[in-house]
Amino acid sequence: MAKKSRKSVGTPATVALTEAGVRFTTHSYEHDPAAASYGEEAAEALGVLPDQVFKTLLAEVDGNLTVAVVPVSGSLDLKALAAAVGGKRAAMADPAAAERSTGYVRGGISPLGQRKRLPTVVDASAEGRPTVCVSAGRRGLEVELSPADLVALTGARLAPIARA
Repeated sequence: MAKKSRKSVGTPATVALTEAGVRFTTHSYEHDPAAASYGEEAAEALGVLPDQVFKTLLAEVDGNLTVAVVPVSGSLDLKALAAAVGGKRAAMADPAAAERSTGYVRGGISPLGQRKRLPTVVDASAEGRPTVCVSAGRRGLEVELSPADLVALTGARLAPIARA
């Protein structure tokens, strides 16, 4: 069962949210290293539908790292991501490059509080939701916030970049 808290737990993501004065809720759960999918594990632990939990993926678009935030219930459409940022070709980023650039480990990469601000695209399906959950910066910790705040804090654009 997930624990709920309003206080910051001190990850760069929660610190960024606190400093911005954004309303958010953290949800922690015991991460199972054997879990097949970090995002599906989070949705199950939080007791929410997988389309409310969004995963943070890094891709290279025309050689530049780009952040994609999509529901865990779907997958990233690389062609749509490239188009959303005005690029031609996209491929998933090397996991080590993603970790170095963001300052987070795989499975705990948050779109918030990254070491270096990268172009970010949030799937358009987030727009109609009252809240979404994204990684708070470590495995077993999610942050719930409004999609508008997520977009504002990351400087993201909304675009249909997920496939069912």
